[in-house]
Amino acid sequence: MATASAQIKVNRSDLDQTCVNAIRVLTIDAVQKANSGHCGLPMGMAPVAYLLYTRFMRHNPKNPKWFGRDRFVLSAGHGSMLLYSLLYLTGYDIALDDIKQFRQLGSKTPGHPEYWCVPGVETTTGPLGQGVGNAVGMAMAAKHLEARFERDKSGLFDHRIFGICSDGDLMEGVASEAASIAGHLGLGNIVLLYDDNHVTIDGHTELSFDEDVVKRFDAYKWHTQDVADANDLEALSKAIENGIAETSRPSLIRVHSIIGYGSPHKQGTSAAHSNPLGVEEVKLTKEFYKYPTEPPFFVPDDALAHFRECVERGEEMESAWSTKFETYAKKNSVLAGEFQAVLAKELPNGWDAELPVFTPKDSLATRVSASQAEAAIAKKVWFLFGGSADLNESTFTDIKDGGDFERGQFDGRNPHFGIREHGMCSILNGLALHGGFIPYGSSFLCFTDYARGAIRLAALMELQVVFVFTHDSIGVGEDGPTHEPIEQLASLRAIPHLTVFRPGDANEAVEAWRTVMTHTQGPVLLALSRQKVPTLDRTKMAPASGARRGGYVISETQGRPADIILLGSGSELSLVVDAKAKLEDKGKSVRVVSMPSENIFEQQDQAYRDSVLPPAIRRRLAVEAGATMSWYRWVGLDGDIIGMTTYGASGKSEEVMKHFGFTVDNVVERALKLLAR
Repeated sequence: MATASAQIKVNRSDLDQTCVNAIRVLTIDAVQKANSGHCGLPMGMAPVAYLLYTRFMRHNPKNPKWFGRDRFVLSAGHGSMLLYSLLYLTGYDIALDDIKQFRQLGSKTPGHPEYWCVPGVETTTGPLGQGVGNAVGMAMAAKHLEARFERDKSGLFDHRIFGICSDGDLMEGVASEAASIAGHLGLGNIVLLYDDNHVTIDGHTELSFDEDVVKRFDAYKWHTQDVADANDLEALSKAIENGIAETSRPSLIRVHSIIGYGSPHKQGTSAAHSNPLGVEEVKLTKEFYKYPTEPPFFVPDDALAHFRECVERGEEMESAWSTKFETYAKKNSVLAGEFQAVLAKELPNGWDAELPVFTPKDSLATRVSASQAEAAIAKKVWFLFGGSADLNESTFTDIKDGGDFERGQFDGRNPHFGIREHGMCSILNGLALHGGFIPYGSSFLCFTDYARGAIRLAALMELQVVFVFTHDSIGVGEDGPTHEPIEQLASLRAIPHLTVFRPGDANEAVEAWRTVMTHTQGPVLLALSRQKVPTLDRTKMAPASGARRGGYVISETQGRPADIILLGSGSELSLVVDAKAKLEDKGKSVRVVSMPSENIFEQQDQAYRDSVLPPAIRRRLAVEAGATMSWYRWVGLDGDIIGMTTYGASGKSEEVMKHFGFTVDNVVERALKLLAR
């Protein structure tokens, strides 16, 4: 396929150089037309990206989700035009008109790469460092699947992860966390190319960053190389070949580039980082490339034809892979069936057959009851895969007999993330993006603050990731206010597409895990108690299955309409259940609503929500040991909330709860005051 002005010829001595410059020209024209964007990185790193897509990566533009493909992660997402140019040029489902609509509302080419927007974009990047964590997660996924399914050296599961990162990526702590664990694990299927251009928005990197990155990665146990000139295609090719050949360690290739390469007045400066070049500078830059200055968005016929060879080559690669898989499936039919089922996210028959049922004699912390539910599922669903941020003795999320995922033991189901909450959650996103897993990670709820960037991106991409966060309130007790979450529940509930589930007793914890396994559009965060909570008597109350709708009537006074609705979640649910009995002794009619997930409840239709919270019953009291903001929607102007407006305290759990008013007597007192208004 040719451009509208394909008959124009370019003076050139080398087709490779013309193709590299095609990437650069599309970038500067798109940024100039949008009057917004980052052209500097694509101009500097175009040779690297060109080589990856045309010589080294296994990919099929006509089937971007082919399992056997190599994955490419542009961690430096601000350089998105580098990726969009490549996707267009190599034949993915992106047109030249899409390039022309860069950064425009509703376009397929938003300012940063969006996973859901364009085929061929493997992950949403933008917040720097996240792509490094995603790449590590993808590499872990590939290694685990290879360890589980590889037979007879088929080569079906040996795909690689390539990435480009920037100075800014490697300043971010999440990248350091992820790189550290990648080196520890010896993930030899990652090749990360570091754009060392010495420039950030504020100026030269020496303003804030003068470490020797290569020595740092040497200390992480990575294989490291240095390429002195990003325009040296021969040196780049040799380094990439070496990186691919190194299979026992992840590889970092430092590439010395010039940001905004080719711009006579802006290259090598922060002026080339995140602004259009300007009309005159665009003209001068194209002249430097020996490219026509008009029309914009011009790509020569022979350059486009060379790029489009990726289509035929990709189809041949996929066809060869499929033929291999057919042979593999004949010899290993059971394994092949498992593999295909997991890629389709098919839960095995009877996956929930052994979920526990708890009785009132079971007084358990929800972290314990949830752990038992997870264990029952993990026995049936092998692609449930995850670990903790060095807190398994508190979160209880390891898979019994699952084995450790460690260097040389990639068949294990229990990765150890270490004390790296942010890196852990970013890696979980990579596992989910790769496919073949329902990944989970665990820590304390207070430490979601460390991991918020990755949690938000999981929600933005609507990934099926499970975040298991225990120690969910001031009920933590002795550890004190540094470990007692206050504002976290409300702020997490505010994240679109993130489902927060705070079960009120052991059976609701089971329903939480049932939700996890069947909720495929977006992550689920389980907020679980450290302290024991009563298991409610379901013979006298609604079954816990009502929790699947987010909120439900668990108990109410029979024979007359309710005077007041008491709402609770988590460990405070039992308080409102017990308060109901005392209020009834005082002649009040009470409805108790369990609200384990406000996010799920708000997705129910209005008729159901009104059946649980009838508009006519305006006296409502919510009880939760956290910040109160999210509850105002449900209690209204005539309601009240018992919550937290300060930080917690250190002491025995029951004493701390009592100190802050989380007692049955206080619930009764506040309810009576509300009714007396």
